[in-house]
Amino acid sequence: MIQIDLKSRKPIYEQVIDKFKELIIKEVLKEDDKIPSVRELSKMLTINPNTIQKAYKELERQNYIYTLRGRGNFVSSKKESVDEEKIMELKKKMKKIISELIYMGITKEDLIKLINKVYDDVKGGREIDKSIQSE
Repeated sequence: MIQIDLKSRKPIYEQVIDKFKELIIKEVLKEDDKIPSVRELSKMLTINPNTIQKAYKELERQNYIYTLRGRGNFVSSKKESVDEEKIMELKKKMKKIISELIYMGITKEDLIKLINKVYDDVKGGREIDKSIQSE
């Protein structure tokens, strides 16, 4: 389900967050699906439970999961409210990346194809093409 790269510079709790977000976005984990408990996941990944707890708290803060006391953690329904600040931040990052691609000679048509491919790969549940992955 989740694999952690211990050699990565990215902190383990952030890797856990990213993996869960990816599974939720790709709809591998659907609304109201139960996710492993902190203890279960820490045993599976052989990671300190505090690291998993930190990741779960952040996922809950971002409304990707919710907790029912005594029952466990579950995947939240799609966000009802839009985080305008986060959208603006991501648009700025995207504008910078697109500007660099244009500078490197990518055409508008190729850029549109690239965006469509990334969208289809992410929403379609397929792994993102290695040539366009950013890690």
